[in-house]
Amino acid sequence: MERTLIIFKPDAMHRQLVGRILARFEDKGLRIAAMKLQQSPRAQVEEHYAVHRERPFYNSLVEFMTSGPVIVAILEGPNAISVVRNMLGATNGQEAAAGTIRGDYGLDKQFNLVHASDGPETAKTEIALFFKPEEIVEYERVTDPWIVSR
Repeated sequence: MERTLIIFKPDAMHRQLVGRILARFEDKGLRIAAMKLQQSPRAQVEEHYAVHRERPFYNSLVEFMTSGPVIVAILEGPNAISVVRNMLGATNGQEAAAGTIRGDYGLDKQFNLVHASDGPETAKTEIALFFKPEEIVEYERVTDPWIVSR
């Protein structure tokens, strides 16, 4: 099992696409291990995107990510990082393939709906930035919802 962090960005929240996008991840077989709605503190966003600090889009990205609520979540499953990134498609929604989340819903490079970790080490760091260990839930996957574990 591999874990990845995803962030439903303010544009996904504003456009009410979270449910549709999350359903696609679940339909693929990924499981939610943690999820919360938050108004991200500026310092947290700055730390999260610190790798881009010297890039020209950094300030507008920080402004955008603090402009409204976001949902942060941990998804887990086999090869979760690559599965999620493939499902999202290219960063720029105008260039993303049809059938990908950004290809179907993304508008451009900044308004691309969802952030996802790009590798195992990044995922570990990002998860620790947004979640305490006790907020991550371990549970068995039940294939028949009518069966209750005893």
